[in-house]
Amino acid sequence: MAKPLVAVVGRPNVGKSTFFNTMAGRRIAIVEDTPGVTRDRVYADCEWQNYKFTLIDTGGIDPTSDDPLLSQMRRQAEIAIETCDVILFFVDGKTGMTADDEAVADLLRKAKKPMMLIVNKIDNPKAMDNVYEFYNLGLGDPIGISSVNLLNLGDMLEELCKLLPSPDEEEVEDSSIKLAVCGKPNVGKSSLVNRILGQERVMVSDIAGTTRDAIDTAFTDESGQDFVIIDTAGIRRKRAIGYQTLERFSIVRALAAIDRCDVALLVIDATQGVTEQDAKIAGYIDEQGKAAIIVVNKWDAIEKDTGTMKEFEARIRENLKFMAYAPVLYISALTGQRVNRVLEAVKAACESARKRVTTGLLNDILTDAQAALQPPATSGRRLKIYYATQQSVQPPTFVMFVNDEKLMHFSYERYLEKQFRKAFGFEGTPLKFILREKKRDDE
Repeated sequence: MAKPLVAVVGRPNVGKSTFFNTMAGRRIAIVEDTPGVTRDRVYADCEWQNYKFTLIDTGGIDPTSDDPLLSQMRRQAEIAIETCDVILFFVDGKTGMTADDEAVADLLRKAKKPMMLIVNKIDNPKAMDNVYEFYNLGLGDPIGISSVNLLNLGDMLEELCKLLPSPDEEEVEDSSIKLAVCGKPNVGKSSLVNRILGQERVMVSDIAGTTRDAIDTAFTDESGQDFVIIDTAGIRRKRAIGYQTLERFSIVRALAAIDRCDVALLVIDATQGVTEQDAKIAGYIDEQGKAAIIVVNKWDAIEKDTGTMKEFEARIRENLKFMAYAPVLYISALTGQRVNRVLEAVKAACESARKRVTTGLLNDILTDAQAALQPPATSGRRLKIYYATQQSVQPPTFVMFVNDEKLMHFSYERYLEKQFRKAFGFEGTPLKFILREKKRDDE
């Protein structure tokens, strides 16, 4: 299930960024800061009492200013409001209610989204009386907090969780395959979507950044398989993105699309090869445990000889070593070359990600693997793997019970992964291993 988006909005200087940094940087929240992924503090993945959500930071909304910078900040916040599931409307408890607060409140009412009114800078219990005047905004009960000393922050988060989907809520079973088409700008994502759909359903342009939203389109292929294809905005390097640009929120939408997809198509421009940003996007896909296919687009624009494809794939494997499980397709969205192979690869990758292996068969392969290559030993102690079982799917996750998890070397875990892939396939999906210590005589 995709994480709900929670937007932090309000006029300038009410402590939104302080709250955001508190959530992102303290143990109040579990924050997944992926190394190298373009985030730059625009959002943070958080968890409270098993409720997971993505917190979005915004610039201050100045409803009356004609300053271009402030106008851009206002538009940026509006996009966050349109995108989010819950709004946290921040006001300043020290300054008191202002005309700008009232103007922002009018803007937020039009959004018709679940909302909480947060009175920040209530730095001690005696200042709690400053909360009452904000009842005049007509947005329900205001909650006084201090982002600096964490006063009442836990109570506020508990109220927020009441507006989020229950973590125990089961998703309605859906046989459709959700496919996110992602990559940096101008690599041909929208053209590929249009080619797959067979019609112009998404605006196509040579101007980088044309697609600003994640657009869902449902369709059924000739075999009767249902798909939902998500065309996302291109993801650029963070130094190429000014803080006050709309593209920052296109990134939030694109990464959210990856979060909720079953299979991610990483589209790479053949004329540019694998870039640093391609590797970062691939890293995010891999960390989220998504099945993936690497699609090299614009292959028609490459001068070729007998070894061109082999050399190009070698460079891909060198730069994306962590994604060795992902098949590589060479296509041209412009001419339609090999595009017909994309959906077949998507179905195969999704099937791998949803595959379950019986415990008996899994342990037969594990026994054979250990017989062929003995587990490593450290300081005279040898790793013992008693048995394994599959815990979950998407990605396939295996629990291995061992005598001491510290004795497991990453190279041996990689070896076991290769043996599992050789025996069961699993092409196109990452595998996850969880180690649990268990004594031989434990029940």
